[in-house]
Amino acid sequence: MTQEVKKISPAVYGKVTPPVMEKGRVTYCTDLEKSVIMSNFERRGWTQVGPDDEWNFYWSFTQNCRTIFSMESGYRMSDNQMINHFPNHYELSRKDLLVKNIKRYRKELEREGNPLAEKTEVPLPNGQVLTRYIHLDFIPVTYVLPADYNMFVEEYRKSPQSTWIMKPCGKSQGAGIFLINKLSKLKKWSREAKTPFHPQLTSKESYVISRYIDNPLLIGGKKFDLRLYVLVTSFRPLKAYLFQHGFCRFCTVKYDTSVTELDNMYVHLTNVSVQKHGGDYNSLHGGKMSIQNFRLYLEGTRGRSVTDRLFAEMQWLIVHSLKAVAPVMANDRHCFECYGYDIIIDNTLKPWLVEVNASPSLQSTTHNDRILKYKLIDNIVSVVVPPDGIPDARWNKTPTAEALGDFELLIDEELIEKEDANSRYNKYHRLRQ
Repeated sequence: MTQEVKKISPAVYGKVTPPVMEKGRVTYCTDLEKSVIMSNFERRGWTQVGPDDEWNFYWSFTQNCRTIFSMESGYRMSDNQMINHFPNHYELSRKDLLVKNIKRYRKELEREGNPLAEKTEVPLPNGQVLTRYIHLDFIPVTYVLPADYNMFVEEYRKSPQSTWIMKPCGKSQGAGIFLINKLSKLKKWSREAKTPFHPQLTSKESYVISRYIDNPLLIGGKKFDLRLYVLVTSFRPLKAYLFQHGFCRFCTVKYDTSVTELDNMYVHLTNVSVQKHGGDYNSLHGGKMSIQNFRLYLEGTRGRSVTDRLFAEMQWLIVHSLKAVAPVMANDRHCFECYGYDIIIDNTLKPWLVEVNASPSLQSTTHNDRILKYKLIDNIVSVVVPPDGIPDARWNKTPTAEALGDFELLIDEELIEKEDANSRYNKYHRLRQ
């Protein structure tokens, strides 16, 4: 989501001493003055202040969060302050870093001999054989350009009939994305681009190029993706929760793989920021379908067990993408983050992770959208704030079942460790008896 960044007053950097909080009084500041945020905080009796005032809860833009945590700022958070981003959230949300971290994670598991990194050989129609991960094959084949240009060309030549999608690493909302099905098109774009696109030259803006999922599951002949909300309260130990009210985002034009439609983004990109400019965009439902209705549709057309397996595979995908970045994430106890996961399902009902957003849009395009996002913010605060309702970074971030609201637990490594320890304890005592 593209946002106008508010500048934080320099005064915030000089305030190294922790703010003194009045008993029971909670102050908040926000860079994103959306009603779904402010009405939630006001309903809790919280008081709005500026970023250079004494705040307890800060809903910030990613850039301002990075500024606060930078060495130059000199700012040190107190125990009663919390902020809605991890300092280096981009390890998960930048397209090139996400791919790099997942590739590293798979290689590390391979070196350890972990069965999760098991591979298999997949024959191609042209007779060539590709090696694929059995359990961790949840991102399309992807390369970072210009650095991986030669590797991309080698892969491209294995199946020259395939289509690839180019995305600038640092942009969102569908900006700068295009499809190619010929190497010559990439070279032509390189020549016309402001920066020459050659592997031996360094480019300020890097791109990822991924094998395009050209067999997406269609509903009503249209392509769609899933937007799921994932709340992470800690990376070490990993604690993550999945919001149960995600939705599908549909293209406004029926899917068509013909060369003539290759440049038609209304056919290929599901981003609302793109589709809302199309002539067939419906502002009543916003081109969206609730995850619950999607599940009912799948159960009716494909069956219950197949649907259950798909949803389990999506949870698996999310957990392992988080595990991939956990070792490199700055796990500050003052932080939590709600990520927007974008997943495409192909016609074999295999889920693919497309990208992860650190600032998923809180713009309400429909009435149902507003209800969903209000509930999302409300539930996030209930999970990350202790039961007494006062932000406290010392809290172990283990919410009650009631506080979870519409979030469900994806993984809690602290809980797993305790259960393992209890299991080992009980086993030891049974052997002693």
